[in-house]
Amino acid sequence: MASSRDIDPRTLADLLERNMALVVDVREPDEFAAGHISGAINLPLSRFDPAELPRAEGRRLILNCAAGGRSAKALAACDAARASVDGHLAGGIGAWKAAGLPLEIGR
Repeated sequence: MASSRDIDPRTLADLLERNMALVVDVREPDEFAAGHISGAINLPLSRFDPAELPRAEGRRLILNCAAGGRSAKALAACDAARASVDGHLAGGIGAWKAAGLPLEIGR
């Protein structure tokens, strides 16, 4: 079920192009290195701590993972910790790739 905090790939790409979003990727480091959204910060869910979220400095803070499940869990953890996160990428990197959007390879 879609949530008001789900961000679709094209909307996120537009926000990033206008420097209005900061992406936190909660996949594991090997997944991140295999391909991630340019500029994303890797904070794996396996050791995720909402207190370690970067400062968004006026941008929207968006979480992402492979398909949306792990980022939804991280979003719930942020809500429980009262950490300010604006949403997550609906469908994760899979949806990003399906939309034909570019990935950065490496760390």
